[in-house]
Amino acid sequence: MEQFRLPSIEIPALPLPAAVRNILEEAKDKLAERPGLLRQFLNCFPNTLETTTKLLDDGTTFVITGDIPAMWLRDSVEQVMHYVPLAKEDPELQRIISGLIRRHVKYISCDPYANAFNATANHWHWNASDETEMSPWVWERKFELDSLCFTVRLSYAYWQETGRHDIFDGEFKQVLEAIVKVWRTEQRHAEDSGYTFHRRNCPANDTLRNGGKGMPVNYTGMIWSGFRPSDDACDYHYNIPSNMFAAVSLSQMGEIATWIFRDKALAADIALLEEEVRHGIELYGKFRHPEYGLIYAYETDGFGNYSLMDDAGTPGLLSIPYLGFAEAEDEVYLNTRRFILSKENPYYYEGTAAKGIGSPHTPPGYIWPMALSMQGLTAASDAEMLEMIALLEATDAGTGYMHEGFHADDPQRFTRPWFAWSNSLFAALVYKAMKRDLL
Repeated sequence: MEQFRLPSIEIPALPLPAAVRNILEEAKDKLAERPGLLRQFLNCFPNTLETTTKLLDDGTTFVITGDIPAMWLRDSVEQVMHYVPLAKEDPELQRIISGLIRRHVKYISCDPYANAFNATANHWHWNASDETEMSPWVWERKFELDSLCFTVRLSYAYWQETGRHDIFDGEFKQVLEAIVKVWRTEQRHAEDSGYTFHRRNCPANDTLRNGGKGMPVNYTGMIWSGFRPSDDACDYHYNIPSNMFAAVSLSQMGEIATWIFRDKALAADIALLEEEVRHGIELYGKFRHPEYGLIYAYETDGFGNYSLMDDAGTPGLLSIPYLGFAEAEDEVYLNTRRFILSKENPYYYEGTAAKGIGSPHTPPGYIWPMALSMQGLTAASDAEMLEMIALLEATDAGTGYMHEGFHADDPQRFTRPWFAWSNSLFAALVYKAMKRDLL
């Protein structure tokens, strides 16, 4: 595979905003009797700001994913989401988060099909030979439906938490319209889309089959995606959790169009698209399992073929309540949860050290701390939430940080020692338990 040696980008540690410092002091009190967990939290909660965040001269914010010098739309949002509830009274956090939203807007204006971008137009690419319409700003151009959803998620959450709407300018409205246009186009990918992606001399899950167009699909009302949130190619190109996320995002976009931009026509178009996506999920996104009953599939092609699994990344089926698509008590979600947390899920692993969901993106037998954090964040009981925290506390290989994946029998065997998204999601889980006085 023709790939750049990873270049470096200078990311000086940001001074921690007062609201973040306050949380760290609170943790020193509440977690005093669990020094291992305290160490992890003090490392992980500020990790995004200390190692991956750069304030740019144009007022925007660039957030690298960690050990790769590029900014993923998805990762950068999840890296800062645990700061959003703290931003209302903290101007420094407002500058960081609003700047990240503005940087997202610039990138999507450049290319709404790309998943990861450079800090400048430096022509850095993950693979220099990718056959797709590349730009010097684009690090990688895998169309992943969830990427655009994360931009909406952060923008909406920032507005709701702070009451500030200065981010919603004319350029933001153009991006909303661009998202709707792309999603409308990808409802009928084979007929209407010009997007293709082909990578030579790579694993099969790193490129699209059928000349870069992907495998055939039937019209369902859902939105086609080339790749999963893991950056692996879809088997069947209607990824159900990503379409769930899109439905939630469309609802939020509709509120922005209605209350901020006062554009009834745009709001109506968004509402219609949301209805079509939700209808498609209802008709095509469910599968009656002989043991677990009616569950959500992970992917379908609309022709009756299904992928029954879950991947550790967000959005996944485990994260349905986290995304806001359904409540944690929803019957179909509970059936799905039982399925994906069982050996019926081909990426669920049980070992002597841990059990949980992994991914085809990492070797067999590797559990992702992100999946354990998500299991805790969506847990139906306090006991399950605390169980996940204890498991994460015990499986960091003594590093004080979360990783991408670790072996179910031996946490000393892990991938990606610096993975800021995983650190942030863990910090969000621990802080949620702290707020509920469970720790």
